Amino acid sequence: MREILYREVPTPDPASVLAWLHQEWKPTIGKKLITPDGVRLQFSQETSKRSQAIPESELSIFVWSLQRTTYLKVFRWGERDIREQNRIVQQLTTDLSDRFPQRYPKPPEINLKKQSIFEALDSHYPKTVHFFKKMPKGEYDLQRVYWWEKRWRESVSDPQQPKQVVFKKSKVGSRKSEVENRKAEGNSSIEYDLIYIGGALGAIHAAVMAKLGYRVLLIERLPFGRMNREWNISRSEFQNLIDLGLFTTQEFESLIAREYIDGFNKFFDGNLPTHLKAAVLHTPTVLNIAIASDKLLDLCGEKLRQAGGEIWDETEFIRADIDSSQVAIQLVHLPTGELKQVSGRLLIDAMGTASPIAWQLNGKRTFDSVCPTVGAVVEGFEPEVWDSKYGDVLNSHGDISRGRQLIWELFPAAGDELTIYLFHYHQVHPENPGSLLEMYEDFFTILPEYRRCDLEKLVWKKPTFGYIPGHFSVGSRDRAVAFDRLLAIGDAASLQSPLIFTGFGSLVRNLSRLTALLDTSLKHDLLSAEDLNQIRAYQSNVAVTWLFSKGMMVPTGATLPPERINAMLNTFFGLLADEPPEVAETFIKDRTTWLMFTRLALKAASKNPALLWWIWEMAGSRDLLRWLGAYWEFTFDALKNWFFGGWLSNWLKQSQPWLEKQYPALWLRLLSLQSGLSLPKKMA
Repeated sequence: MREILYREVPTPDPASVLAWLHQEWKPTIGKKLITPDGVRLQFSQETSKRSQAIPESELSIFVWSLQRTTYLKVFRWGERDIREQNRIVQQLTTDLSDRFPQRYPKPPEINLKKQSIFEALDSHYPKTVHFFKKMPKGEYDLQRVYWWEKRWRESVSDPQQPKQVVFKKSKVGSRKSEVENRKAEGNSSIEYDLIYIGGALGAIHAAVMAKLGYRVLLIERLPFGRMNREWNISRSEFQNLIDLGLFTTQEFESLIAREYIDGFNKFFDGNLPTHLKAAVLHTPTVLNIAIASDKLLDLCGEKLRQAGGEIWDETEFIRADIDSSQVAIQLVHLPTGELKQVSGRLLIDAMGTASPIAWQLNGKRTFDSVCPTVGAVVEGFEPEVWDSKYGDVLNSHGDISRGRQLIWELFPAAGDELTIYLFHYHQVHPENPGSLLEMYEDFFTILPEYRRCDLEKLVWKKPTFGYIPGHFSVGSRDRAVAFDRLLAIGDAASLQSPLIFTGFGSLVRNLSRLTALLDTSLKHDLLSAEDLNQIRAYQSNVAVTWLFSKGMMVPTGATLPPERINAMLNTFFGLLADEPPEVAETFIKDRTTWLMFTRLALKAASKNPALLWWIWEMAGSRDLLRWLGAYWEFTFDALKNWFFGGWLSNWLKQSQPWLEKQYPALWLRLLSLQSGLSLPKKMA
């Protein structure tokens, strides 16, 4: 017996594929026999002078369902090759593609004035509606899912013409004239130093800056403290917030919902050859602290107000008008429809993936990839299904499904709760933006495949969802994160790990760096786009890893071997499993050195020589060339770190009294250079 073909048929209806094989498909040669799961093709050949026909090898074609999609395999029974075997397989492949092409469904247009969100979506996403009804605020949350997908689709559908929301009244002049203008005006119209739009990651940064003495206003579209996602981190990473003085050690302990013993990373390898199978990668200190996000945000809000800051929630951003002395922001209070206007020295965009500001600044290069992510906080798992002392950091239980490699995350949460995510790496494409609603229908359908459970017996606490973006950086300046008097942070700046897409962890790891640079910029009124572009969390060691995420997404319209992405993931994570534990932790926490990365990349290519060909096939020549540029910058940064790392920090400390006072712009650039070299936990 030998496997001849393994193919995914992108439909959740295996019965339609089976019916097509039975009734419609007509092979050019061979005798088709019907079987319960497919068909058999029998062949015969003339082997004697009396023309006696004897059976030859035959082909067995069968289908099955997993992950809400259909898979098909062809096996040859018998020792001898079938002469027309390749022609039959080619015909079957072509006919399947014609009959069952890739489809990218859109959510229906609905009118919530005429019907509820449940009534509008029930016929399209029945399981999603059924289980959202079980959640305390299910109707409200499902409306948010629909709104987020609709807004994301609109922003992706025509990226070359983003809606303009930032307007410049006059060109910012010299820094000297700026300061003089403000002194002449007496700053009478400027109400705040910093205005943050976005109350999740923005709340953390806003609280830090308020504690430094700045006048801060935080704008949030939702009721403050309401989160789409839960947050996980490690103790060593959260220490950055303690070192900054935002939290005490005791407060941090009070924010921990659960700390688990170990985290597992394992990808499905049932269809892989032995040399590409991998052991479980254990990461006990990666994302092992489950943070009570509502408590963290409430505490940030409390500290922000105690420091003199303000929070306006249920308030939506409309536009920003920038002139030489201030940024004026127009808002609308959603419950009342009241229009508001407020002004400040600097606007911080923390609106995440749906940020219209990020789309305006970067157009079609806003994001290169995205992780559509859905999930829920649940309670009621049986102990034999999952031990809550452990987590799944990255896990797959099947191959490519309808053009996506679905990946699970599972983290212990407060009490007996578990937080479960389902996501996939995805190319941003106008015809295929990625659907949260389709993902939720998958989630509720295939969760029992991933974990043996009865969904009706689970207690559904709340949904977790969102679009987590990615940007494939070639250099430190190929993405705009700033405009005059405007700076983007968090997901709006595509600040996250290309492997696990943890925007929260990435912001926390870089927060001391961003805070020191922003503090310097505000002290010296260095608020032009040129100056603010120094304040970014770009890391060349992170930029060079985007090729991994590129290799985990199926290009729109393409059909890959179903096991392809799992083979790539097992190749690399298998290498990490064979390394000392600190290697995996260093890599996943975005602190990879040039030597470590290069050694692991060469080792992966040696273990699986087809890897480079696969990545080229999925990424294309253009992106491979872009990646070579990123790798060159990574190499150059490693050389700079070797040359400057030993003495630059000490020289800056000694020179700060005169250098910062006389040459503030130069000081900001040198500080940015120094902070980008070694990425210390706490900047001097």
